[in-house]
Amino acid sequence: MSMQEGDTAMEQTRPMNLVGGIAATAARARERRAGSVQLTGPKIVAEHFNFYYGAFQALADISLEFPALQVVGIIGPSGCGKSTLLRAINRMHDRTPGARGEGRLTLDGQEIYAAATDPIQIRRRVGMVFQRPNPFASSIYANVAYGLRLNGVRSRQQLDERVEHALRRAALWDEVKDRLHRDSGTALSGGQQQRLCIARAIATEPEVLLMDEPCSALDPIATLKIEELIDQLRAQFTIVMVTHNMQQAARVSDMTVFMLMDEKTRAGRVIEVAATAQLFTSPGDARTEAYISGRFG
Repeated sequence: MSMQEGDTAMEQTRPMNLVGGIAATAARARERRAGSVQLTGPKIVAEHFNFYYGAFQALADISLEFPALQVVGIIGPSGCGKSTLLRAINRMHDRTPGARGEGRLTLDGQEIYAAATDPIQIRRRVGMVFQRPNPFASSIYANVAYGLRLNGVRSRQQLDERVEHALRRAALWDEVKDRLHRDSGTALSGGQQQRLCIARAIATEPEVLLMDEPCSALDPIATLKIEELIDQLRAQFTIVMVTHNMQQAARVSDMTVFMLMDEKTRAGRVIEVAATAQLFTSPGDARTEAYISGRFG
């Protein structure tokens, strides 16, 4: 075989090997969680939901359900509306001039974009963790207590208990318990900062936790800790996570959503929604298979 023929053969087998590897990862994750994932009703429902920035349509005709107490991964190339959808769920775009949602987007049946809906109440029920850790330049304790104080918690005993509880659930307590008031949140390592931000988000007991590429700025060891944490938090929270890492989606998510940008309108659309193992093993749309096999994106 010539060198050129060998290169061609490698190009032909690489996508299949990639898909096979991700599918195997998804299958192992499904087996590991066998029996732990309960069938639940939808927590968040989008029905023909559209989102606009002024005249520009960023999301088009989004219809899908996010099951309660499960992890939903959202994958797709850059610019396809993944983060816009995530932020639309807790109305983070409200202060952006011209930003608006149309169609139905509900949380436990409540219309998120109804005129009578208080966005502050939505944000109390829907926590957010961003791509890069964003701890405050204040003590570790103050970082976690911030949302609790905003919600009216004043008792020092209650604050102490809830800060400790949040840090324990974020798998960070043992690493920081002796320097809660001494060290700033910004003094922690990158992985610790992200877990601190998770602790801050869950301290107020939201029902939904949104994660926008929470591991993209972390090293592999810190990423593993965050993934292990997500695996534990799925028992208490509905988690929706945007990720560019398909192996990560296969490892941690119960269901996966694949999105693409419409080439004509430039709006993000949902192409396929399926159980994670099914989507990576036998995708129902040729575009999904092309993306997860690395042929574009």
